[in-house]
Amino acid sequence: MATAAQSLRYSTASLSWIRDFLREELAPYSGRVGVVARMVFAATLVMILCMTFRIPYGFQAAIFALLVSRESPRATLWASAKMLISMCVSAAYVLLTVRLVISDPTLHFLWIIGSFFTAFYFLGAMADYVTATTFTIVIAVVVPLWDRHVTAQTNVEDTLWVVFGSFVGLAVTAAVELIVARRKPGDEVVSPLIHRLMAVEEMLAGLAEHGEIDELSIKKIVRYAMLGTSRVRRLLRRSDYSQHYRAQMNAVLAAVGRLVDSAATLTEFRGTLTSNDRTRLRNLAGVVETVRMDLINRRNPESLHFSADAQDASNIPLLYEMEEIVSLIPQAYADSQATGEYLPALDDEHESKLLSPDAFTSLRHAKFALRGCLAASIAYILYNAIDWPGISTAVTTCLLTALTTIGSSRQKQVLRFTGAAVGGFVFGMGAQIFILPYVNTIFGFTLLFVFVTAVSAWFMTSSPRLSYFGVQVALAFYLINLQEFAVVTSLSVARDRVVGVLLGLFTMWLVFDQLWGMPATEAMKKAFVLDFRLMAQVMREPLSNDPQVAKARRFSLRETVMENFDSVRTAGDAVLLEFGASQREALEWRKRTQIAQAPLRTLYLIRMGLWKYRAQTPGFGLPAEVLAAQKEFDNQSAVALDGIADRLEGKPSGEKGDVQGSFEHLEQTAGKIDSQQPRDPRDPQVHALLELSRRSKQLTTWLAGNI
Repeated sequence: MATAAQSLRYSTASLSWIRDFLREELAPYSGRVGVVARMVFAATLVMILCMTFRIPYGFQAAIFALLVSRESPRATLWASAKMLISMCVSAAYVLLTVRLVISDPTLHFLWIIGSFFTAFYFLGAMADYVTATTFTIVIAVVVPLWDRHVTAQTNVEDTLWVVFGSFVGLAVTAAVELIVARRKPGDEVVSPLIHRLMAVEEMLAGLAEHGEIDELSIKKIVRYAMLGTSRVRRLLRRSDYSQHYRAQMNAVLAAVGRLVDSAATLTEFRGTLTSNDRTRLRNLAGVVETVRMDLINRRNPESLHFSADAQDASNIPLLYEMEEIVSLIPQAYADSQATGEYLPALDDEHESKLLSPDAFTSLRHAKFALRGCLAASIAYILYNAIDWPGISTAVTTCLLTALTTIGSSRQKQVLRFTGAAVGGFVFGMGAQIFILPYVNTIFGFTLLFVFVTAVSAWFMTSSPRLSYFGVQVALAFYLINLQEFAVVTSLSVARDRVVGVLLGLFTMWLVFDQLWGMPATEAMKKAFVLDFRLMAQVMREPLSNDPQVAKARRFSLRETVMENFDSVRTAGDAVLLEFGASQREALEWRKRTQIAQAPLRTLYLIRMGLWKYRAQTPGFGLPAEVLAAQKEFDNQSAVALDGIADRLEGKPSGEKGDVQGSFEHLEQTAGKIDSQQPRDPRDPQVHALLELSRRSKQLTTWLAGNI
């Protein structure tokens, strides 16, 4: 009886957790209804055009209408143009290469496997997310077409129809976004930060005034904590803003995200406030308001310093931590111009790059391509071996799900399978049994389409922990109902397409999670440790005296660091829905990574400024003695970060690095024996070097003492 009662309590708690999780994820937030409405309108218009003018492959056009960027009119147009170019390139690849192998079955089979490998390789190696997505989707749809026993002319026509159908989806979506944007312009990067800072500011001011937090503030803060900042970070990765601006805003995002997480914990406060607590709360709220106004007006926030007794005992948990987090935000703009000067401007090094800097040097792209190729090939061989061409959607599913398989976890597989089941069996086959037999017009089907698309879009605009469920619902439903120019009531068609989706998901799960899989917790740990290793490398750069080699090395390392920062955060998001006996430990690791993200990103930006001095670039020259002292300080700082990485890996603690001593030596060498003396205005470069080095020392010391 005791065991049964315990099981019942556990089951009730689990159901309660799921209910609360869904309530938070599906709750409306600022701008959500508008985004969903635009997604539904664009996808519905695409469907009507494809049905009316009998444009084949309408499912792909409708999916593109949901996936294309909606962050700004500029981003939408740029994304649409790149997607169209990518589609043309992938179609040209198929048409130019298939003629070499079409007459030989063996070569034809090898060509298909090679095409899968190529698609997955570029999916991992392309620097541009949009281009990679479109290239692989077209490959997934077009390559299996050439297995059919039809004329070459028919296959060529269908290949071109795939491109044209996708073009319709892109054109309609871009037009809808441009029309809507005329009525509601805004900054897609800064606005989410402003909303979060305003929510924190209101909560702090209310707590200082009334001694408790009102329910509306609690709901806002908790919702923003659940949403996280992944959507804005994804926007920055896909945008054409300068690399420096993206690095700055990523650091600010990390700080604001951590501030919101701390504020969400503070909502549980039920104690009594002292007069000192109220004063500090008002001061912190005022500082948050100042930072918010600086972001609105495109000004660099000025350095912030709280009172020296900030660590004194307080009845409010996390108050000192929140003050420290806010003080990090201005440091993201170290050695920087005004933020407005970095707004959309193509970076001379980065934006012209189609591939990642390590596209042909890192084995991880080849490993990812091998895994993806194996999964798609297994699905391809299976449906051909049993002569069931109706489930060829398995290959499409493999490539469509691969984008979120890098660092995949069990919770993502749950989202894929449940999304496919809901979209295919519940909405797809359910509609064929109970609704579509009674629908005789396009109007009736449109109502059903709008409903399913709205549900899918609402889930897609949730946090990354749930958004992929919406993608799978839409994909399964569209594959069933948008491949013919009539209402599909045949259950065998729906069965085949849903089975194909499930087969593709199964092979991806088998290869990525079982044969080569890594739990999200392990991926997060490895990426987190790598953060410190990479930052240590950044501090030692440049290692070459050749300016061109040093610059190329800096650029490659910069890309790797930023990508690893994103990997840590992505894996941390996935940890939340992984279960098991080690969940408590996993959540503790996630907390450590969250604490370190803002200081690490800020430290990275400062080190990019210090690199100019150590590399002796024009305008940043230093005396030989000062340069030698700087190298000593940089090397000791690198030793300290390597020591943190060693401790995180459980290795015996090595050298901790004399960061403080080497910095004092740098000051003395630069003539700063007495730090209270006024600075000599005759050598501004040395003074700027000392200021940046001081900030670097503070952050490095803090990380060594707190992580």
